[in-house]
Amino acid sequence: MAFSTKMLVLQLTVVVVVVVLTAGVYGWLSYQRLSAEIGSKSLAVAQSMAVEDIVRRELGAGSAAASTPANTRLRTGAVQQLAETLRSRTDALFVVVTDRYGMRWSHPNPAELGRPVSTSPDAALSGQEITVEEIGTLGPSVRSKVPVWSADGRAVVGEVSVGFSTSDVLTGLQTAIFPILGIAAVALAFGAAGTMLLSRRLRTHTLGLEPSEIGELVQDQAVVLYGVVEGVIGIAEDGHVTVCNDKARRLLGLEDTSGRTLSELGLPPRVLALLEPGNADDQRSVQMMVNDSVLIMTARKVVRGRRKLGWVLMVRDRTDVEALSRQLDAVGALSTALRAQRHEFANRLHAVSGLLNVGRPAEAADYLQETLKSGPLKYPVDFAGRLEDTYLQAFIGAKALRAAEVGIPLRLGESTLVAGTVADPQNVTTVLGNLVDNAVTAAVRGASRDRWVEVELLSEDTTLYITVADSGDGLQADDREAPFTEGYSTSSAADGRDVPRGTNDQEFGQGEGLGLALSRQIARSGGGDVWVVSPGSPGGPGAVFCARLPQVLDTTGWKEHA
Repeated sequence: MAFSTKMLVLQLTVVVVVVVLTAGVYGWLSYQRLSAEIGSKSLAVAQSMAVEDIVRRELGAGSAAASTPANTRLRTGAVQQLAETLRSRTDALFVVVTDRYGMRWSHPNPAELGRPVSTSPDAALSGQEITVEEIGTLGPSVRSKVPVWSADGRAVVGEVSVGFSTSDVLTGLQTAIFPILGIAAVALAFGAAGTMLLSRRLRTHTLGLEPSEIGELVQDQAVVLYGVVEGVIGIAEDGHVTVCNDKARRLLGLEDTSGRTLSELGLPPRVLALLEPGNADDQRSVQMMVNDSVLIMTARKVVRGRRKLGWVLMVRDRTDVEALSRQLDAVGALSTALRAQRHEFANRLHAVSGLLNVGRPAEAADYLQETLKSGPLKYPVDFAGRLEDTYLQAFIGAKALRAAEVGIPLRLGESTLVAGTVADPQNVTTVLGNLVDNAVTAAVRGASRDRWVEVELLSEDTTLYITVADSGDGLQADDREAPFTEGYSTSSAADGRDVPRGTNDQEFGQGEGLGLALSRQIARSGGGDVWVVSPGSPGGPGAVFCARLPQVLDTTGWKEHA
């Protein structure tokens, strides 16, 4: 049986039970009400009988004689005649009068006269008036018992018991049972109709899924939302956020997201544009700065069958992607350098071997001395010998090779001095690479024919200072914070001038406008910063950028050497 059918049967069962229970309680309350009304009637009849002078006089005489008359006398006695007349007039089941010994002086069955009553008369004989439901010789009844006082009112000389059959209560209840059943039937019909509508609505909201399938979806959702490294935001078709994992909240700086729209969360317009109708693409992406972080946001439509369920917004931190890319660039540059060094060493060893084989050891020694002075490999970098760290040598050399391809010479500043080895290559190569790429792009676009890029590296304990200058046209406006805003790019200043042949703008991130913002974000995450030292001037020289990266150098060996 399907879950929706089970729910329908269960809800119908609950409705039936509730309706039956309600009708039963209402019927029981009606029975109690009718019983109370009949009890009040019996009490009134008994009270009127108990104050009759003839009853009080006869019972007083019997009490004084301390005896009960014979049955034959009681049959024709005044008490029996009066009681039967009252019973006939009130349609009571019985009107019984007893003396203080509990012997009957009146009864519908004359054979019972002079005999003790079947139920206890003690309460009435003690002076109390009670109404109870008991079973006597005539069957179950609602009866009232009241005391009969002597003529002077000083002593109880007997009691009067008047009862009405419980069948009279049931007869009165029958007149109300049909409305009760009618109301119950109407309530059951409305309950069944509401249950069917609720079941249909439930199937609509659950997309016809069974509970086991919903449980699996919840489990899968938890795995996706909290097991992936990306931020995930689920957005319903009406634009309201339904789910948002912790990574998305942290990257976007969000707090309470449930039930709110993206515009209410204060996200940039470019994010809202991802969800605008009219675009037939099922996947859209945008890259931007949000809360000092460079994020890549990808929106994808979610469709089940023919029903559109909304969007899923994936949020990724571009810092991690860029750091990995830079790390791969550095590894590639280092491996290239090592291969080149291996080839160069092989050639030089052949030369030394040849000189030794022909008996010219002195010239071989001179050749080795010259090799040690010049280094194993020369990159197209001026003053490259000022760097002793192999990692920085390889990375700067790789950047110099790529810059040389577009006609931009890369040189090291005269004050370059790094006392230590790179301990955090990811952040160093990311910041340094972005600054160098930005400078090469500015130099390519600059108006000056003397194109160049200069990098200066200085160390202070474990802190590395990076200064990058170029021959470009400087910043577009004298605003030193503008380069670090989203969308700013040195390549955006292109004005139609010829670009040197072989320029590959993609290598230097043309049009992204995020490199400098990313560099500053990485530097500040470690307690450093990136800033503009000089905005430059049109025609050159260009802008000068500086970066401070704390805790990125390892100076242990250098301190011991010093």
